[in-house]
Amino acid sequence: MPKVLCVSAKLIHSVGEAKGMRHRLIRNPNSYADMPLGIVIRRAPGVTRWVKWSWKAVGVLPGAAPAEWRVMREEGGVTEFHAATCQLELHGAETEAYLHGLSTKVPSIYVVLRESQEDSRPLDVLLATASPYEAQDYADSGEEIVEKVPMPEGLMAWIRDFVEAHHEEEEFKKRRRDKKDIGQVVDGIGDPRIAQLSGVYRSPALTRKGRLQ
Repeated sequence: MPKVLCVSAKLIHSVGEAKGMRHRLIRNPNSYADMPLGIVIRRAPGVTRWVKWSWKAVGVLPGAAPAEWRVMREEGGVTEFHAATCQLELHGAETEAYLHGLSTKVPSIYVVLRESQEDSRPLDVLLATASPYEAQDYADSGEEIVEKVPMPEGLMAWIRDFVEAHHEEEEFKKRRRDKKDIGQVVDGIGDPRIAQLSGVYRSPALTRKGRLQ
């Protein structure tokens, strides 16, 4: 059965339904954690006469309950919605990506969106991820919109604790070189006993050896 990624009262996105999704890791219960994460989307007046509204993901709500475009606040023509709640997943195999995200100037959650057919709700929330590598995969597809939302301090600490518990540095392995005899004669090249084309280099040592034989 496809795994539910984002939850709303009306719309459920799954791996099978979100065709832009590259992959979802198989869950290892020994190195896995998840948390419901509400996605806040802001609607503001458009900056041009051709665009009535602009829409942008502006916040996340750790531990949020399921929601479907619930109005959170309205002020000066700007409205913020709790648009959906996603299950933020952490996998032990992805700790390098989480470390990279945590090391940036502003650690962020990446919210993956897709345009919908509804004018009043023009964006569908597909998922949220702490992995900048996964976010880049979606951005490269050209089918999804990926927006960065700064992590709250508590969420940052939760991800950092997970990384510290499960991250393993890859052991550096020095590549072994094949030991070769640098004095080998290849196909008679340089061997004075074998007829050579003019201009072929002959080792002086081999030349002297040829004279002795």
